[in-house]
Amino acid sequence: MSLVNSYISSRITTPIRKLELSVNEIEKGNLNAKVDAEGSYEIRHLGQSVQNMAKQIQVLMADIVSEHEKKRKQEFDTLQSQINPHFLYNTLDTIVWLAEGGQNREVVDMVTSLSEFFRTTLSGGKDFITIKEEMGHIESYLQIQKIRYQDILDYEVALDKSLEEYRILKLTLQPLVENALYHGIKNKRGRGHIWVRGYARDDRAVFEIRDDGAGMTQEEMEAVQRKLRGEDRPSDRNGSASKGGFGLFNVAERLRLNYGGRCSLKFHSIQGEGTTALVCIPLDMEYETV
Repeated sequence: MSLVNSYISSRITTPIRKLELSVNEIEKGNLNAKVDAEGSYEIRHLGQSVQNMAKQIQVLMADIVSEHEKKRKQEFDTLQSQINPHFLYNTLDTIVWLAEGGQNREVVDMVTSLSEFFRTTLSGGKDFITIKEEMGHIESYLQIQKIRYQDILDYEVALDKSLEEYRILKLTLQPLVENALYHGIKNKRGRGHIWVRGYARDDRAVFEIRDDGAGMTQEEMEAVQRKLRGEDRPSDRNGSASKGGFGLFNVAERLRLNYGGRCSLKFHSIQGEGTTALVCIPLDMEYETV
């Protein structure tokens, strides 16, 4: 009887110990370790499950690396679009024109705004900055454009004080403001207005970027929605593609990569009346700024 018990025991313990050795290799980081599982169906099934788990971990690790690379790629593209040679050239050209006209106050204001604009753009390499800093970045941008387009542009920026120290993914809102200017205000006749507002709603921070510009047709709105969903990827990094192009796609992609399903970016537009972009992000303090 003892021989039978010993035989049955060995049929169970030996495969389990082999499986333990395989699991130990996986635990050490060797995800390519072959899982040696023999014996009964249940033990073999367990071994196969462990092997599959190791493979899945490898896939997830590859996905994480890929997502990390995508984030860095998006951040690079965003910085590249911010340090836009066309925008910089036009701004510097305006500063020269103002200086030659003796408008020294405007020169100082524009140089200061440009300096603040790029300071926030770089932000010491941080991915997340305070909402107050993000809104300040928008104001710097609009101050520059107000001097350039003083005959057609007015703007207002408002932020609930309670949101100032919460963090937001850097450079989330400025491309939307730029879109409102170039595809809304500049495409209408006469003077236009851009409103930027940030406020809290439940556990979300909500940002509205609204203009009373040209607005969009239904077909143009559908094209924008396709870009936001990643179905129609624009190649123009300077944002000059129809109705926002690369800038809007980049904002949507960066939000997705950094917030997942906890955020949203939506547009509402009426042709001849204007466009509203609505961004919602989670209100939390989990992101480090260092």
